[in-house]
Amino acid sequence: MATKTQETKTPEAKTLEKSTTSTSEKKMEVDNAVVDKNEMKNSSLHKFFVSSLKDIYFAENAIVDALTKMEEAATTEELKEAFEDHQLQTRKHISRLEKVFKLIEEKPEKKECEAIKGIIKEGEEIIKSTEEGSMTRDAALIIAAQKVEHYEIATYGGLAQLAITMGHDKVADLLEKTLQEEEDTDYNLTEIAETFINFDAEQED
Repeated sequence: MATKTQETKTPEAKTLEKSTTSTSEKKMEVDNAVVDKNEMKNSSLHKFFVSSLKDIYFAENAIVDALTKMEEAATTEELKEAFEDHQLQTRKHISRLEKVFKLIEEKPEKKECEAIKGIIKEGEEIIKSTEEGSMTRDAALIIAAQKVEHYEIATYGGLAQLAITMGHDKVADLLEKTLQEEEDTDYNLTEIAETFINFDAEQED
């Protein structure tokens, strides 16, 4: 009766096995192609992706403060509630972005966004230049808010596609969820404007 001999591994073989396992853990599939994670993180596209995430992370935080001012300046309860709801939603977007950073093993950081700073400044000028308690102010505030939404829609749409390209499927799902919510907010603002605010503003002297 033959006895089964237990295979023993030399220290060199164990080291090679550990090295092979470690290397495989650093690999990922992108469109059926195997890509080294370290190479991916050092790529120009990844660096741009991270920079853009930091940009929108700054923007979302700035938008929270801007929405507080817009809510206080709004005339109608409908618009005040819309701004309040969007502020709560924006806080969720910030939390979601922090999850995105974690998934790609990057630290959540803000990169100053000149674009959103300009849009927010324009909104502040609208508040100063329109009459308090007027429907004209509400109509103008809706336009200002939609400029913010369109910036976010363009950013999240582009980032979601980049995430898909780089094989970050979970990240893409999170970004697409935020994108859908931004589009819904934009639609809701249009509904508020078209229902009565624009018409009432047109009747003002």
